[in-house]
Amino acid sequence: MKNEFNTIAIVGRDDDPRVTEPMTRLAEYLINAGRDVIAAAGVSLGIALREVEETGLAAEADLMIAVGGDGTMLYAAGLAQRQAVPLLGINRGRLGFLADITPDEMLVSLGRVLDGDYKRELRLLLKASIVDGNGETQSAVALNDVVLQRRESGRLLDFSTRIGGRYVNTHSGDGLIVATPTGSTAYSLSCGGPIMEPALDAVAIVPICPHTLSDRPIVIPADQQIEVTLLERTDSRAEVIVDGRSIGEISAGDRLLISRSEQRITLLHPSGYDYYETLRAKLHWGLDSRMRHSDVDVGGNS
Repeated sequence: MKNEFNTIAIVGRDDDPRVTEPMTRLAEYLINAGRDVIAAAGVSLGIALREVEETGLAAEADLMIAVGGDGTMLYAAGLAQRQAVPLLGINRGRLGFLADITPDEMLVSLGRVLDGDYKRELRLLLKASIVDGNGETQSAVALNDVVLQRRESGRLLDFSTRIGGRYVNTHSGDGLIVATPTGSTAYSLSCGGPIMEPALDAVAIVPICPHTLSDRPIVIPADQQIEVTLLERTDSRAEVIVDGRSIGEISAGDRLLISRSEQRITLLHPSGYDYYETLRAKLHWGLDSRMRHSDVDVGGNS
């Protein structure tokens, strides 16, 4: 086997038997293949692995493997992007849109990856920053999306948007999603946002339950900064969620700045990976709801 990936970090929830079993098999396979396998300190798989503080995994690894659902992939991406470490996903979740290798095929697929037979894909990242009235900033990086959302039911948010320094609109509703092409098939899609091919250098701005029928999603170039300002409204509270994790509350007058990150995340896929096939298989994209799935072949022909 080639030695492109000598040190490999494995990330996953060791308190979930559905995850620890494939994690253990992966670790044993990699050790037998002569690889240095590392895991976060405290992770217990029943075999001896070199333990590293979680925040230092990416600094030591040549490859990171996430075992779990897309939530685990997003968490691992947050670790991997700090050092531009390639990320490979083994799906043990429900949908597995990002983690696209099944446990049944993982050893064969991983063997091919170690042999250099894989597809490498760069994905856009967004940097989100909350800037308060005192100029203090809280920041995070998103692979999927940045979400401004209300914190109490029944309380609408009023906020304004600017793109590239130009005023766009004043909105009223439950919030706003700014999604990367990777995140276009996640929360954004459920709110009526478009599916974007992952190679696009663009983002979708998608209102959440807008209080007007004319407030529609828009796709813009990723190099234009988005500025969202929360407006004063009695008893309304909001927070900013980055890839499913809150980075803090936002108050009236505070600004949310969203821009293209200078870094990108590298995802690895088995050779033969096809994004459109994933859309059909995971989201039943293009499938006529009047037809039973068994009546349609993988290629979409009836």
